[in-house]
Amino acid sequence: MKILIADDDPQILRALRITLTARGYDIVTAPDGRTALDAAIAEHPDLIVLDLGMPGLSGIEVIEGVRGWSQVPILVVSGRSESWDKVDALDAGADDYVTKPFQADELLARIRALSRRTPATTDEPSVAFGDVVVDLAARVVTRAGAPVRLTPTEWHLLEVLVRNPDRLVTRETLLTEVWGPQYTSDTGYLRLYLAQLRKKLEPVPSQPRYLITETGMGYRFTPDS
Repeated sequence: MKILIADDDPQILRALRITLTARGYDIVTAPDGRTALDAAIAEHPDLIVLDLGMPGLSGIEVIEGVRGWSQVPILVVSGRSESWDKVDALDAGADDYVTKPFQADELLARIRALSRRTPATTDEPSVAFGDVVVDLAARVVTRAGAPVRLTPTEWHLLEVLVRNPDRLVTRETLLTEVWGPQYTSDTGYLRLYLAQLRKKLEPVPSQPRYLITETGMGYRFTPDS
């Protein structure tokens, strides 16, 4: 598995190269945003680990550039810990966000979770609700006929929910399915991603009709009857 690491801190680049190479990953590094985008195009990595505050192009600009042609998983590793920084990164197309300083075990777990994604089989149906159509085979979502860009994490959450119509899907189940069993208590990320899905798919995101919160328990997908 090839991972592109982009960060303007040479010590972090060196530490991550050593840590990930020791785990068998093929590592490509970039010290700035422009080099990162060029490397993503030339190297076709299987996953990108990206800082936000880089010279040349910012991390957000790199994410937007990559998302113009690829759905490769992108893990942001940044010293910016404010919620709006995380939302901006997710809106741009990032899949996950780790705040510096971080533990190596946590980063490795996030990488493993992102690398577990597998495409749906070709005989999967489509699911429609409101003006949204979810094509499980093509992994494409449209709204009123126009494509909706979801990050891989958003897609994975939506897929779990639409495969269980009218059923309660617990928070623990969603966290295990998407991030792995070690993240069953990380409900803050789950709320953030569901809010992003509602912004993209619900008629009135603040009053969800299809992606319903079951307080204290989990979430439920309620398609049109």
